[in-house]
Amino acid sequence: MGVEAILVIAMFASFMVLLLSGFPVAWSLAGIGLVFGIVGHVMVEYLDSPLWFTWQGTIGVLDARIYGIVANELMVALPMFIFMGIMLDRSGIAEKLMHSLVRVLGGLRGGYAITVVLVGVLLAASTGIVGASVVLLGMLSLGPMMQANYNKSLAVGTACSVGTLGILVPPSIMLVLMADRLGTSEASVGKLFMGALIPGVMLAMLYILYIIIASYIKKDLAPAPPNRQRLDIRAWIGVLWAILPPMALIISVLGSIFFGIATTTEASAVGAGGALLMAFVSKRLDMETLKESLYQTSRTSAFIFGIFIGATVFASVLRGLGGDEVIEGAITGLPYGTTGVLLTVLLITFLLGFFLDWVEITLIVLPLVAPVLFKMGVEPVWFAIMFAMCLQTSFLTPPVGFSLFYIKGVCPPGITTRDIYLGVLPFIMLQLLALALVFWFQPLATWLPNEVYGGS
Repeated sequence: MGVEAILVIAMFASFMVLLLSGFPVAWSLAGIGLVFGIVGHVMVEYLDSPLWFTWQGTIGVLDARIYGIVANELMVALPMFIFMGIMLDRSGIAEKLMHSLVRVLGGLRGGYAITVVLVGVLLAASTGIVGASVVLLGMLSLGPMMQANYNKSLAVGTACSVGTLGILVPPSIMLVLMADRLGTSEASVGKLFMGALIPGVMLAMLYILYIIIASYIKKDLAPAPPNRQRLDIRAWIGVLWAILPPMALIISVLGSIFFGIATTTEASAVGAGGALLMAFVSKRLDMETLKESLYQTSRTSAFIFGIFIGATVFASVLRGLGGDEVIEGAITGLPYGTTGVLLTVLLITFLLGFFLDWVEITLIVLPLVAPVLFKMGVEPVWFAIMFAMCLQTSFLTPPVGFSLFYIKGVCPPGITTRDIYLGVLPFIMLQLLALALVFWFQPLATWLPNEVYGGS
């Protein structure tokens, strides 16, 4: 093992130690980068080490690289989409959707759970923020499902799993970051949004299919109410009236990107303005709501950009120490062929999701492995969508899936941690099934982008 490999392994090991000790991620990344930058400089200048490390070529160019991040026009879309999601959470749109759809579907077996899936899909396509979606769906649905005598595991598993669709269904802020980190025009934001559309909808359909089959096989899992109300035209008008505003916002944001009317940044501004307008129309907009939304947007954006800057320091030093060559050699040296290497990368990504947030994985791991896979002939959009689906699955996996902690905070007293774990297991299997389908049928992720933007 060469000096470069030892230093690269030591960098990642140091990062994991600091992370598990509770030290802030951004400071851990930046601090480790600077420390190993000094180590590399000392080894080259004073110990005659055979490293190709130069201080000026790594630490010396950090100012330009960090400026490049904050000056990147695409990054303006992040706070805009975050603000859009937070404002929609406070506009009452989800509550109206839930109440309207329950009037139509609540009389069926599993009707409440199916309503949660449908509302979750619209919420995911409107917000793109997993934590907010999981918490909101839990608050809106768990109480009514418990009153309707739903199985506790099914109720909490549905709310928790559907909330994670926000990481995949566009306009996902994760896909925006991934497009920037992949660094290829073959995987632009528009193409990733298009590529994620079919897998996201397919996953929601698998959820609904599972709920219908399970509730009819096991009668007490999601029983129909004994006194079902008759549907009238007012109920259907209520559903239409509740669905139109979020659908109009989704179409205006995604449609403007897909049809080339606006860039991703411009479309994010449309979404933020539309969410503000919807909150105003629903009479939920006041100075306190606006102040809180702006504060949460600034806080979340600062968190992401802080990690962004720390990851830039870490990656610069890692590359200066020969990390790219070490990782490329480790990946290409696997005795599995391209398919085996791809599966290995996806498995590692899935396991890393147990310990790291999607932001760190996207900013650190993705730029290291993606170029190697692209050289091996892996299609960029296909890989990016599977990468995103792996991260989505890891959000649910016990014992440290982030969505499990989100839902636990809003669960009624009668729901235990065991209920949560048992509830998400069928949905984890469905997500793995969806990932396998995308793996075996590549057009599920690539057909729509190729049709819209052109490609092979």
